[in-house]
Amino acid sequence: QVQLVESGGGLVKPGGSLRLSCVLSGSKMGDYAIGWFRQAPGKEREGVSCISSDDGSAYYEDSVKGRFTISRDNDKNTMYLQMTSLKPEDTDVYYCAAAVGSDYSGSYYCHSPIGSWGQGTQVTVSA
Repeated sequence: QVQLVESGGGLVKPGGSLRLSCVLSGSKMGDYAIGWFRQAPGKEREGVSCISSDDGSAYYEDSVKGRFTISRDNDKNTMYLQMTSLKPEDTDVYYCAAAVGSDYSGSYYCHSPIGSWGQGTQVTVSA
């Protein structure tokens, strides 16, 4: 059974940086499309950044382009979301997700996520 566990959230001042991590257990991350999503209370879940299993196509939501970077270390079965120049509107609970298969582009996975989910980690950007 695949499990995902996020870490790295916290409180940061505007303009600061955080790196979220998500460890996948029970399978090989290299076989998975992966992504980061966020959701605030009462709002719809939003795909922040996703990447295909072969790292061939990365998708970024418009508001995070140039500030966030998705990556993975398949040897460590870990995905990352490096967040820089953080803004108060980035405050949310962030979730990682993964789905096995080579058919998902980054854009497709961020708009139609399936598979396994982590428990979420809170990111708060505030002075």
